[in-house]
Amino acid sequence: MILGRSGSKQATTPADNYYLARRRTLQIVVSSLLIEAGFESAEKACVEILTEMLQSYLSEIGKSAKSYCEHTARTKPTLSDIVVTLAEMGFNVETLPAYAKRSQRMVITAPPVTNQPVTPKALTAGQHKSHPPHIPRHFPEFPDPHTYIKTPTYREFVSDYQVLREKAASQKRDMEQTLTHFIAKTGETQSLFKDDVNTFPLIAAQPLAIPYLTALLPSELEMQQMEETDSSEQDEQTDPENLPLHISTDESGAEKENASAQQQNTSLSGSRAREENLIDNPYLRPVKKPKIQQKRSLSHL
Repeated sequence: MILGRSGSKQATTPADNYYLARRRTLQIVVSSLLIEAGFESAEKACVEILTEMLQSYLSEIGKSAKSYCEHTARTKPTLSDIVVTLAEMGFNVETLPAYAKRSQRMVITAPPVTNQPVTPKALTAGQHKSHPPHIPRHFPEFPDPHTYIKTPTYREFVSDYQVLREKAASQKRDMEQTLTHFIAKTGETQSLFKDDVNTFPLIAAQPLAIPYLTALLPSELEMQQMEETDSSEQDEQTDPENLPLHISTDESGAEKENASAQQQNTSLSGSRAREENLIDNPYLRPVKKPKIQQKRSLSHL
């Protein structure tokens, strides 16, 4: 893209790009000649004028060499054509070897050659199969096998115990490291070195208000065992088979009333036991005595 006189952008052609590159090369040559002559700086306008003069001189040499070449019925100019052209323009050709061997000359490296865009090859999956005998060879080849052959796209489930244990351990380690870094970034940290705080950040220890409370509180295993014992006692109290049986042939209305009152008492005691089990604080629970197994006898009347 280049700018026109009105400031609008115009599309560049390959010829314009070649002209700009040639102009840039001539500017570099003129600048190197000025440095060899002893100049430390030069105005942009002066460099442009010298570049224009050098371009005109080289163009004139090319036109004259081409005319001499065509005069002798040739298509490519040779060294003799250029020597005749320089002599015709008044240049002393004998001074060229000494000028080329000067000590203070500057060597200009060739511009980097841009690699041509390489068209990417088509991706192939698998090996192409050849035609079977009943298909002529001039027919097109088969496409990639994955286009017409069923291939699984999922990984097989790993059932090796060692691999699973290693994977679980690595996931646990990564999770712990991630949580540690998160806590270290969001909370207060302490450092091993006073000068550099960010080198080895450590999570700051927070003292507890009641440090001996953790030693007094029961562990999760003890809490689970206490809940299991409570549930077993409750089931024994509410089980009708464990209740004493009073079987008599001559039941009266008073005995029925006593049996119903006893059942109500057992239901009330079971509800109270349930309420006691709902207490979360272990220090507010009633004292539990060890169980004493007694043989229960059935009274058959």
